[in-house]
Amino acid sequence: MERIALVTGASRGIGKACALALLQEGWTVVCAGRNQQALEATIQSAGQARTRGHAVVCDVGQEDQVAALFESVKRQFGRLDLLFNNAGISSRAVSPDELTGAEWRQAVDTNLNGMFYCLSQAFKLMREQAPQGGRIINNGSISAHTPRPGSIAYTATKHAISGMTKAASLDGRAFDIAVGQIDIGNVASDMTAAMAAGVRQADGSIRPEARMDMDAVVQTFMTMVRLPLTANVLFTTVMATKMPYVGRG
Repeated sequence: MERIALVTGASRGIGKACALALLQEGWTVVCAGRNQQALEATIQSAGQARTRGHAVVCDVGQEDQVAALFESVKRQFGRLDLLFNNAGISSRAVSPDELTGAEWRQAVDTNLNGMFYCLSQAFKLMREQAPQGGRIINNGSISAHTPRPGSIAYTATKHAISGMTKAASLDGRAFDIAVGQIDIGNVASDMTAAMAAGVRQADGSIRPEARMDMDAVVQTFMTMVRLPLTANVLFTTVMATKMPYVGRG
């Protein structure tokens, strides 16, 4: 049976890498994001597997756009087996009094509200389809456990996602919906290039931080994906071995 996956934030970074891994493993993948050209580039880079990729423009922070995205999935494929709830943004690294209300709302709209909109729509589709059920993987963060300096908006949303994952995992039991979370630290990408040069630590110093290859994230993600719905990784953390997380601060 054809397996249908939806990956949000699929135009770059973690979302792109995981979407490509799914395509290479035979999944049909709906790649969602805000930039059509970038989404098409993701799919084209899949080689022969690109025929199973589908690009859909969607801003997850807009509830109506998310509803339209899932309606298109239902209309075209009739079901959804996997949601990688990945799309998210960072905020400026500033003290709480320097962060504007608009910046706070933007982080919440994308990182928290957007994830809820997608999770809610996935629940609806997975409950109604036959056979019932599916898997939802939320992209959390190391910041879901331990904040960096100047990251109040991002950290607050990621802490909230952990609560959402737990609640949704409990609520999904009755419908064979497995909900888990992958918390990722310091993966090498354009978004973390500054870490190699040096970023501010809890003691105020600026120090470079170790990063891991994207393949480590993809391998961890695919391990979660390959599980039967009778098993679930509720939380997992994959991080650069030498990054200052356990001893951060």
